[in-house]
Amino acid sequence: MAGFWENIFVETAARYSVVFLCTIVFLAVFEFVTSYRNWQEIKQGNLAVAMATGGKIFGIAMIFRYSIEHNDTLLESIGWGTFGFALLLFGYIIFEFLTPSIKIDEEIGNGNTAVGLISMLISIGLSFIIGVSIGGD
Repeated sequence: MAGFWENIFVETAARYSVVFLCTIVFLAVFEFVTSYRNWQEIKQGNLAVAMATGGKIFGIAMIFRYSIEHNDTLLESIGWGTFGFALLLFGYIIFEFLTPSIKIDEEIGNGNTAVGLISMLISIGLSFIIGVSIGGD
């Protein structure tokens, strides 16, 4: 059975499946902390929400990309990926806190594409910093 888990196709499928499930869970967490409903707003054509959500998806994927690259086991990758997600979520909260003159969450929900774009780029930028900083090697 040990040889089965060492097969590169099995390992790739396992990592893909776990990251896919983690992404769904992490997006649900983001859905919980935002005042708008991501998929409802996207369905209605809210480009700001689509950009912010796309940035979060890219950010989560990038964090897991680095986590997989720097860790040998699936559990280590999940652990560091989850820690990286927590940092990304913290960054989102700090972004809201550091801009008291703009209610980021509200502006995105109202379709302000400028704020949605900045939110997307912050998520992407932070994911690179978080990714190269998380454990391994």
